[in-house]
Amino acid sequence: MAEQDPTHAAQAALVRELMRVQRLHEERAGNPILAGALERLADWQARRLGATYADLAADPRYSAAVRFFQNDLYGAADFSRRDADLARVVPMLVRVLPENVIMTLAAAMELNALSQELDRVLLAQLPRANGYFTVVEYCKAYRRAGNYPLRHRQIRLIVDIGTAIERSVNNAFVRTALTMMRQPARLAGLSALQDFLERGFAAFRRMEGAQTFLATIKERETQLLEAIADGATDPFPDPLTSRLPQSSSAQK
Repeated sequence: MAEQDPTHAAQAALVRELMRVQRLHEERAGNPILAGALERLADWQARRLGATYADLAADPRYSAAVRFFQNDLYGAADFSRRDADLARVVPMLVRVLPENVIMTLAAAMELNALSQELDRVLLAQLPRANGYFTVVEYCKAYRRAGNYPLRHRQIRLIVDIGTAIERSVNNAFVRTALTMMRQPARLAGLSALQDFLERGFAAFRRMEGAQTFLATIKERETQLLEAIADGATDPFPDPLTSRLPQSSSAQK
């Protein structure tokens, strides 16, 4: 059997993940109770992230990247418009962007879909998904849900996506293509997608090297995962008693 062309493989991966997230968007849109529960869980987890990465968020070098991962990649906000934009222009993107950038977009869609799926499983294990729950209850629900291999994959995807974005930021062709897409994207009603791409590139350019940032995320998230799996009941402070300002919906 002939080996599949890398560009076609990247396009197929992107289309597959877009179909996956579209199903999740439709399920959420058709179930207001689920949508509300997901929003409350996302806010709770956003507050946890805010505390875990308060030091990076306070550093001008990393603050934009923290917001990008919280709000655009690791989040459970309503990304339906952005993802619909992306689905509309897959053929065009394949023509103008390198295969590795298409694969990065596919990985970003996979991360979003996986995060939403893990949240749904966790919600089913919480005693009060429609209201307040404690850190102890969250940890117990996390252990009952299991899913540890998927949790590790979630962390790996974050690191892989960040590493790929950093490489693309240093690619003059990709930077030029992104700039050239700006006006056509606005005219075509694709502003949500264009803004997503530009925010990611701007955040990583500002860091001037993402190794420390990504290593910190991998280390802290893995330590929390392993602590909860080992039976910890207080691996982080109660997010709802934190004095940190509320951030946009974000994932674990």
